[in-house]
Amino acid sequence: MYERLKGFRDFYPEEMSARRAVFDTVETTAARYGFREIGTPHLERTQMYVDKSGEEIVEELYAFEDKGGREISLTPELTPTVARMVVAKQQELSKPIKWVSTRPFWRYEQVQQGRFREFYQTNADIFGSTEPEADAEILAFAADALFDLGLTADDFEFRVSHRDILGGLLRSFDADVDVRDAIRAVDKSEKVEREEYLGLLTDAGLSYDQADEFATLIERGDLDEIAEFGGENVEAAVENLQNVLAAAEDFGAGDVCHVSLTTARGLDYYTGVVFECFDSTGEVSRAAFGGGRYDDLIESFGGQPTPAVGVGIGAAPLQLLCQRAGVWEEELTTDYYVLTVGDTRDVASRIARDLRASGNVVEVDVSDRSFGAQMSYADSINAASVVIVGERDLENGEVTIKDMESGDQTTAPVDDFPGDRGEPTYEDYE
Repeated sequence: MYERLKGFRDFYPEEMSARRAVFDTVETTAARYGFREIGTPHLERTQMYVDKSGEEIVEELYAFEDKGGREISLTPELTPTVARMVVAKQQELSKPIKWVSTRPFWRYEQVQQGRFREFYQTNADIFGSTEPEADAEILAFAADALFDLGLTADDFEFRVSHRDILGGLLRSFDADVDVRDAIRAVDKSEKVEREEYLGLLTDAGLSYDQADEFATLIERGDLDEIAEFGGENVEAAVENLQNVLAAAEDFGAGDVCHVSLTTARGLDYYTGVVFECFDSTGEVSRAAFGGGRYDDLIESFGGQPTPAVGVGIGAAPLQLLCQRAGVWEEELTTDYYVLTVGDTRDVASRIARDLRASGNVVEVDVSDRSFGAQMSYADSINAASVVIVGERDLENGEVTIKDMESGDQTTAPVDDFPGDRGEPTYEDYE
């Protein structure tokens, strides 16, 4: 008996059906916003991730040497890949570039709730615009995707921050601060005790009192107070965040966007507005997903300066949010089960083909089972209706239609079934 690998998952039909419904909903929402689907490879050169994140990233990758002697890795995220793709055809692509993709990724990391070593994610990115409307559209798309899944504004919130506000505030102190390390400390602030958090800030170069003052400022999140304290260091960033929030309000996402300057996002390539989506009730403690602006990445990959903003919606943490909100449905459904009795395959097959041609989910017996066994199977797959095609019924020119919820049944002329009725039911013939 073989066991599956730790951090990898099997998806049986019930859960896969629910996952597919979520993927389809998110992708349909993205299409309404004009995002175009792309396909990307599952393998990339390891050096691409080393150049972006440093040699230590290799410890988190499924990295190996292929048969051609190349150092390659299973892709741990999409952003470097799409950056490479933009650089490759930068002059040919109309701006803004709006791409979406749903696919698996791999990271060799600690397995925990909502986090696996193989994970699935929908990424949506906009390249080529510095305007606040681009950030706001990412927020609005993400909010609409959740609304389309059945969540309400009471179920989730977007905690919105700005990396340049954090960096500007840090530079406002009379200290030699390692801004990158300090922002990483902010990203950990809700996962550690306050004293440890302040210790991380002092390790980054602030004094203890400065660390406490900085932490208190961003916890309050009063943009006017921060603008007064930081002056020119934060003025442009505060204005940009306010403009993004105003645009998000106009785009319909204002009710779910809240300023949260303790939200920093751990990845170093973020440059402006960042956000994370959380369960409003707090029952799901980890972020469902997040995103933000990364204006320098394309240039760092050898391309022309190209601003960018995006979001990555992970399937596993989103599932936790949907389950908490009661909008995750793991139930298989079948529109019709065509039950055969005797030598009726030709007629039953014709009926099944006609029903499928109208877009219905239809199953027929392929195991030569008894009447009772077929009825039990129809019940197990949640068939809404059973069409009984029996030799005696056909002698009378009829088929029987059974409504599985009520148990009621009636007959219909076989030559007129399903006819021009796309979704014939018991009520059509009673």
